[in-house]
Amino acid sequence: MAVVGIDLGALHSKIGVARHRGIDIIVNEVSNRATPSLVSFGVKQRAIGEAAKTLETSNFRNTIGGLKRLIGRTFQDPEIQEVEKKFINATLVDVGGTVGVQVQYLGEQRQFSITQVLAMYLGKLRDTAANELKSGVTDIVITVPGWYTDVQRRAVLDAAQIAGLNVLRLINDTTAIALGYGITKSDLPEAENPRHVVFVDVGHSSTSCAVVAFSKGQLTVKSTAYDRHAGGRDIDYALVRHFASEFTDKYKIDVLSSPKATFRLAAGCDRVKKVLSANAEAPLNVESIMNDVDATSRLSREEYERLIAGVLDRIPGPLQQALADSGLTIDQIDAVELVGGCTRIPAVRAKIQSVFESKVLSTTLNQDEAAARGATFACAMLSPVFRVRDFSMHDITPYSIKVQWERQPDDTDDDTELVVFPKGNSIPSTKVLTFYRKQAFDIQAQYADPAALPGGINPWIARFTAKSVGPDENGDFTCVKLKTRLNLHGVMSFEAAYVEEIEEKEEAMQVDGEEAPKKKKIVRKKDVPFVWAGTSLDVSVLDKFKEQEAQMHAADKLVKDTEDRKNALEEYVYDTRGRLDERYASYVKADEKERLLAALQDAEDWLYTEEGEDATKSAYVERLDALKKLGDPITFRYREAEERSRVVAQLRETINSYMGQATSGDERFAHIDAADLQAVVEKCATVQKWLEDQIARQAERPKDVDPVLTSADVMKKRDEIIYFATPILTRPKPKPPKVEQPAGTETPKSGQETPNPPPQGDAAKEEPAAANEPPEMDVD
Repeated sequence: MAVVGIDLGALHSKIGVARHRGIDIIVNEVSNRATPSLVSFGVKQRAIGEAAKTLETSNFRNTIGGLKRLIGRTFQDPEIQEVEKKFINATLVDVGGTVGVQVQYLGEQRQFSITQVLAMYLGKLRDTAANELKSGVTDIVITVPGWYTDVQRRAVLDAAQIAGLNVLRLINDTTAIALGYGITKSDLPEAENPRHVVFVDVGHSSTSCAVVAFSKGQLTVKSTAYDRHAGGRDIDYALVRHFASEFTDKYKIDVLSSPKATFRLAAGCDRVKKVLSANAEAPLNVESIMNDVDATSRLSREEYERLIAGVLDRIPGPLQQALADSGLTIDQIDAVELVGGCTRIPAVRAKIQSVFESKVLSTTLNQDEAAARGATFACAMLSPVFRVRDFSMHDITPYSIKVQWERQPDDTDDDTELVVFPKGNSIPSTKVLTFYRKQAFDIQAQYADPAALPGGINPWIARFTAKSVGPDENGDFTCVKLKTRLNLHGVMSFEAAYVEEIEEKEEAMQVDGEEAPKKKKIVRKKDVPFVWAGTSLDVSVLDKFKEQEAQMHAADKLVKDTEDRKNALEEYVYDTRGRLDERYASYVKADEKERLLAALQDAEDWLYTEEGEDATKSAYVERLDALKKLGDPITFRYREAEERSRVVAQLRETINSYMGQATSGDERFAHIDAADLQAVVEKCATVQKWLEDQIARQAERPKDVDPVLTSADVMKKRDEIIYFATPILTRPKPKPPKVEQPAGTETPKSGQETPNPPPQGDAAKEEPAAANEPPEMDVD
């Protein structure tokens, strides 16, 4: 069972795997530790991750990113229309009530929900991990922003299901960071005096802050706060707008009107941002940005900080909010840990420092990979494969959840709602609600404070309907108990509904030697039929999406395999043609060369026709096999000539070794029959004669003729000697015969001393002292 943690990022994601030597962040197919969070749709196949990144500029209309920001949202959401659209060039549409993307795929217009697109991306991460681990990957832990709502978390779980993944836990990213920090610490204090650490994560699209209390074997999240619009992309966007305005005046070009030009400028701005993190000034050079214009400019750090002041001013807010919600003062904070790429920016660090005053800002964690490592630790804790140090996590929910209902007839209670899981409630958590009803009833679960939710997310969470509820035997209200749960994923569900039936039973008991009756209450639970629905996809829809994803994955694989076979054919044509006049020149006959060159030219001509450009996999394989049928004999002769001297030397060394042992007269072989030793000598001599004869025959043959002495024949003869001679030369010595005790001698009885003979030869060596003491033990 693989142990995999995924840090799902807005810009790129990282994959952690647990191995016996610890947690590793694995690399993708181009050896990068971060995989771009992009999916691109083409005329033949999908490109995901690194492949999509290369197409981001040329195929921008069909390339979608920002999946972390879009998942679980509706098309009409104000944040989607006013904020996210400016970072996305693909066409966003409404797909089944959620935001989706409209693209050209396989030559036709298609629409996919963001849940489906995220499933495609998770499938790519799954394959990357599987290739690294050489085994299938199913169980994973995924990080999500702590501000995700129930609908967003369910959408991520649905996407994972479509990708064939089983999510053991959705873990808040700041909690994952805290876990990676605390689980490796061996000096944590007792629970009475915990260590308080603030984690500040300024990432690509948002800023998160968490105050966490650490003690031996556990962490407790005391408070969290977020700003969903203060991150690296907002800084980049401010720079893009500045330089676009400058270039309008300087070069008379409108960069923002061209997505390709905007991409080029954004890449240049990202470089400027990184240079200014360590320098007072940075140049900007964008070649052929548009209309054949090479744009150049410079930016000082002072002006840079003025341009991004709006983003910088948002950073202290969540930090101050988290600190206030925790109930701690700055003096009670023991450490402030920074993660996220934007915390490398001096101006960002200065804003963080302004909140925590004299506290030293620490970067002991890997700022880019801390969340992925924490997620992998969480997966290892939930996996039966790994033994992980006992460490418990107490996370909290960022939003209050309430249930509400309509008043029932004859109900004297004026209340129609109840906050079940208040903000800061621990995760996971289970609560039992009690309702008095005479008939079937409905309950709605939703967030208590819709204004605190991201953008225009619907506060509705789930609907519960209890069936077959009536008055009790006396015509009064029936007491229905409803079990609800906030699970590891931070998702609310209704687990059970039941009525408690109490039966009184009399039992006899002894009181002062006399039997007396005693009433005992027996409580039985009777299930109440119910249905409930949340925002997760219906099973039939999930199955449909799974089937579609499997088909697209298989089609992508076929296209890749076809492209690989095409490349292999093209490579064979050019490599073989070049080698015929170089390394293969001595090993090919004139007529063979003529036939092979003609076949290579024919294959090349076919490759660059319309038919060869877009042929089937089997057509490329057939062409390559036909060429190899002509070229393999030539390649075989060349390789045999190169290999022959090496294997001949190995065989001669083996012959000399075994023959030398058999004729050495060494005492090690004194117990072996002379006839057997002679057999070894004869075997070696026979093989040696065969070898010399074959070498002589081979020397007479020209290089362009198939060899009579092959490396396989030589190695076979070597194996013959080894298998024949080894059992003889390694035959163990026979055990010495048992010496019978001469008559008239007595065996010393127990307790009698036996005189020791004087030491002679090796027996005179000193025995080790304290031989009867137990061996030393390794102490953990």
